[in-house]
Amino acid sequence: MFLIFPIKGYIDQIDGFFCDGIHANLKANKEKDLGFIYSDTLCEVEALFTSNTFKAAPLKHYALYPTNFKTNFVLINAKNANAMTGKQGIKNINTIFSSLNNKFINPIMSSTGVIGNHLPIDKIITSANTFDLSAKNGESLSHAIMTTDAYAKTSMYEVKLEDGSSFKIGAIAKGAGMINPNLATMLCFICTNASIPKKHMKEALKKASHSTFNAISVDGDTSTNDTIMLLSNKKSNSYNKEAFQEALHLVMHDIAILMVRDGEGAKKSVAFEVINAINEKEAQTAAKALSNSLLVKTALFGEDPNFGRIASTIGASQIQCCEEQLIISYNNVVVFKKGEIVFDKDVEEQALEVLKNNEFKITCDIGLGNAKFTAYGCDLGHKYIEINADYRT
Repeated sequence: MFLIFPIKGYIDQIDGFFCDGIHANLKANKEKDLGFIYSDTLCEVEALFTSNTFKAAPLKHYALYPTNFKTNFVLINAKNANAMTGKQGIKNINTIFSSLNNKFINPIMSSTGVIGNHLPIDKIITSANTFDLSAKNGESLSHAIMTTDAYAKTSMYEVKLEDGSSFKIGAIAKGAGMINPNLATMLCFICTNASIPKKHMKEALKKASHSTFNAISVDGDTSTNDTIMLLSNKKSNSYNKEAFQEALHLVMHDIAILMVRDGEGAKKSVAFEVINAINEKEAQTAAKALSNSLLVKTALFGEDPNFGRIASTIGASQIQCCEEQLIISYNNVVVFKKGEIVFDKDVEEQALEVLKNNEFKITCDIGLGNAKFTAYGCDLGHKYIEINADYRT
């Protein structure tokens, strides 16, 4: 038996973790752009990274450490992705860390921003040497790692076990654009004081990511820097595998949904639920196709209950499906039922009312099995074009 309940705040509420964000002159207007996570004891660490072939320098630098390394420091910068920077990109990370104080053991760097520029290492070194490692300022860190994000993304839970012990798990993240259901364009740092064994960490991340970060889409693009990182300092001396997995999933699901809601210029957050498919792989294929479809996204933006786009996308996904078995619903409003068009004037008005909401569900009942999968997406409109047309400037 265990209890899990949400708590307000940032990762600095977890015993032994410290963080802050400052202005290092990477962004204009004195916006925060450089941050850190520090633990006063060494942490076990595991991470999942982008599937993009052209991985950024911070990911390559991480891979140079031995498999079971521990760390006590993560440095995060915005505005510059340090991607497509070759061997010099890794050298620049080493230069930065060699210029900082000696409290850091196997330090990790994470970057986000524009691809194809070398890091301004002098600015980063000068500013990082002013860090107050006793700071507990998660709010500042959350703003320092943002790029096109409209708001900070954080989630926290506490787990109480039957034996009276407890642990906390929380995350801080960024992500709004280049979000594709294969991780997502994001940085997410998950901290916990649970005494989770190292061998359980990667397994837990992969399991939770399947229906969270691997199930969201804003625009179908996958970045060079995508990172999910789990840091555990084990200071609680408390752990339960089932409870930890459930709490981790809650944290990652919260962050994933916040990313979809914050899709660059997005107004609609939509769950694409595929049910009764032949198997989960096919349900997942169809759900992700729907969350990724530009035609579906623009229909959502226009609040157009065009079920034809939904049906066409399912058929194009090449899963096993049959028109005479398919049922399409907007929330509880059925618009297509087993080969029969039920989309009359009254139904269209009901569906339109659903699409006026900021959040809703589109359910596609394939009718051929009992497998299901839900992907999450958003609409796509004029604001997305404005943001990305001007991204470098």
